[in-house]
Amino acid sequence: MPPTKIPVNTESQDGGSWQLDSAEPLWTRVSGLALAVIGVAAAVLRFLSLTRKPFWFDECFSVEVARLSWHDMARLLWRREANMSLYYLLLRGWLHFGSSPFFIRSLSVIFSLATLLAIFWLAGRLFDRRVALVAVALMSFNAYHIRYAQEARSYSLFVLLATLSSGFFVATLREPSRRNRAGYVLASVLAVYAHLYALLLLAAQWLSVRGKHQTRMCSHALRRAWIWIEVASLPMVIFAAKTGAGPIRWIQRPGFHDLLEFAEHLTGNDGLPLLLLYAVACFAALMPVQKMVGLFRPEAEVPEGIWDIWRRRFLFIWLVVPVGVTLLLSLARPIFLARYFIFCLPALVILAAAGLAKLRSPLLLAASLAAILLLSLQGTLSYYDHDFDLDRDDSEGAVNYILDHAQPGDAILFHIAEARVPYEFFKSFRIATQQPGRAGAGPEIVYPRHSDRLDYRDFTGKPTSDFVQSLANHYPRVWLVLMSNGNPGHPDATTLMLNQALGASFPRIEMKQFPGVDVRVYSGP
Repeated sequence: MPPTKIPVNTESQDGGSWQLDSAEPLWTRVSGLALAVIGVAAAVLRFLSLTRKPFWFDECFSVEVARLSWHDMARLLWRREANMSLYYLLLRGWLHFGSSPFFIRSLSVIFSLATLLAIFWLAGRLFDRRVALVAVALMSFNAYHIRYAQEARSYSLFVLLATLSSGFFVATLREPSRRNRAGYVLASVLAVYAHLYALLLLAAQWLSVRGKHQTRMCSHALRRAWIWIEVASLPMVIFAAKTGAGPIRWIQRPGFHDLLEFAEHLTGNDGLPLLLLYAVACFAALMPVQKMVGLFRPEAEVPEGIWDIWRRRFLFIWLVVPVGVTLLLSLARPIFLARYFIFCLPALVILAAAGLAKLRSPLLLAASLAAILLLSLQGTLSYYDHDFDLDRDDSEGAVNYILDHAQPGDAILFHIAEARVPYEFFKSFRIATQQPGRAGAGPEIVYPRHSDRLDYRDFTGKPTSDFVQSLANHYPRVWLVLMSNGNPGHPDATTLMLNQALGASFPRIEMKQFPGVDVRVYSGP
């Protein structure tokens, strides 16, 4: 394939300069070799310790949703789980080729590695080959990106599609061809179906072309693309309006500590030193003062021209506005969750790379980049040792304990319907791997149970007191699995009801605790 030439000396409609930093080709043998070396390092960091962390509730949830019948899957997505529907569909196809935790998580690794190429393309579109290679290096070693590349959820896919959406957005602005417009529409719509918060990215893109000069940049092709995106994303908007904040009602209102922790995690999980290095690099990208003015006063005249100001303004808006808007909305209803904003990571690394690339001394640039990469690597190694951003439960340990100690005639019920999901996953995994002496049928599931196999109704609901009290007439022992049932010492109302109803019928109780899971077995004298 011949090297791709970056067009130069393109003029905006008002005469402002759209010239890129360099006329050098983006794809060369040198850049290809550099990408290959960085890609190998990135693959090692993402596949290394891929199964060291427990396969936890959210990942089990992804798998069991993908395994549902088409009818049950469609009903469940429409009722409450449409937010990551694209990932569930892709995972459904992926599961035909393997079902081990390593294989399941590797799909996210593939999305993560593909994002590096997308970052290189986008950064090259916005700046030049130098910035693009630095951005790819920063992304490759970033612990936050690696952490979610090792999880069977949609976040890795979300980052990839957000990067492609912004890449085609920039391409449509500069070259409003049918292919670029189609790519922008497709990537943006898929991003919305990968995660609803992609709407914040689209809002940031729209905001970046508001203003006296920027409005002229907003071509007819881009306006047509937005119409197609709005139409194709309408089902997700209706879903969000229908369900409201119900699926995320558990999110707590963020404080200053939460924001600082999010910033430290996003920059690479190595605390304040790495955060400060990123802050300095990003600030350098926004300097000098006239460029800073252009960020906040888009109508201002600037000698460098529209393009030089706009690209930095776009990255700044992408990085800051989605978080800021969500924090404001969280004053009324908390909707800020750190990992939902992983799609801002490409803007961070490209902006930081642009700041580092201002160091014209190759030695100084290499030293600065090496310092950030070493701290990032330290953050990644720290992640291998212990998790960050959230705490995983030990559903596997709990399920194995139940299956190893169950007796014929036992029953099992779950405090909330969703708690059955990891039970089904690990039970089926034991059967599939044919672990000697450990593939028993286990207790009979009495709640939630609407058919012989998991269906969409088994993902919601809580047992009633009358139903729980009736179990003593049919079973000598009843297992109870508690998850997400309140703070220690302050159980929720359902837990209190279960304790009272089961305790009245079964005088003996044995308890076993696992991280995030409480297992109890009730029996007679």
